[in-house]
Amino acid sequence: MQLQNPPGASSDVRPTDHPPVASGRIGVLLLNLGTPDGTDYWSMRRYLKQFLSDRRVIEVPRWKWWPILNLIILTVRPGPKGRDYASIWNKERNEGPLKTITRNQSEGLARALGGNPRIVVDWAMRYANPSTESRLQSLQAQGCDRILLVPLYPQYAAATSATACDEAFRVLMTMRWQPAVRVAPAWHDDPVYIDALANSVSKHLAKLDVAPDVLLASFHGMPQRYLDQGDPYHCQCVKTSRLLREKLGVPPERWATSFQSRFGNDPWLQPYTDATITRLAKSGTRSLAVIAPGFSADCLETLEELEVENRAYFMNNGGTSFTYIPALNDGEDGMRVIEHVVRRELAGWA
Repeated sequence: MQLQNPPGASSDVRPTDHPPVASGRIGVLLLNLGTPDGTDYWSMRRYLKQFLSDRRVIEVPRWKWWPILNLIILTVRPGPKGRDYASIWNKERNEGPLKTITRNQSEGLARALGGNPRIVVDWAMRYANPSTESRLQSLQAQGCDRILLVPLYPQYAAATSATACDEAFRVLMTMRWQPAVRVAPAWHDDPVYIDALANSVSKHLAKLDVAPDVLLASFHGMPQRYLDQGDPYHCQCVKTSRLLREKLGVPPERWATSFQSRFGNDPWLQPYTDATITRLAKSGTRSLAVIAPGFSADCLETLEELEVENRAYFMNNGGTSFTYIPALNDGEDGMRVIEHVVRRELAGWA
């Protein structure tokens, strides 16, 4: 049997009849929730079906949830939700802003890590495209036999961080040569993250003509029973909020924490954002600033739900000045956090 290299040239030469296998590189895969491929009815229906069929997201017995989802929700909600997405759609690239920002974060991270040619950075969505499967396969084809998964959620939740990893693990189960895998943990109390949030808030407030009476930290909600069953999300959100308030030096009476985007009739984490904003306006708060520290990238829940819907609740109930402070996104503060997390988790590999 002939070898590719002369005998003695290398201790790991491969026989010429062996299939070529790329190896020796490290993949970094940024994972985010997802966004529909379009705002039309059928694109929205496909996206909602995939999202709301996830057992991590909807922990309801299948026999009970299937008819609700397929006969009611997937008939009624695609139209209105499509219009909501259309109001924030990136028309230049024909995609949702979450996809634009996550791509930019991936490209920015690749530049930041550009000194090491062994590292390959990519990004994927849990729902819709680009799929986790396609990007993991691409990383493996490029020779990545070690992969760092980075769910872009500062606070851990089974319905976000865990389901992103579930999808990656399902793909890994199909691979003959399975790469070594690490998962970046949540960074809800990391000083670099808290500093970045505080810096973004301070820069935004410095541009305002009116200083806010109250600052509100709004996090995505989840059913109360998820907390009761042991999900750490609520505790991590509250800690992030407290650390951010302390970093900014805001007294407790000028700070509030709430949870948004509740769905269905079951109790969700409270206090609710819409109810809190309405209460603040009715009780005499005239200027309000809202930040969403749980979102690494702006999306429907921030650009439409907070910026538009909740602004209306505040202004229609006596408020006079409302501002939404953008997510960290792919700006300098946001990229500093992502690079910090990735470099820390790559220790020993790169």
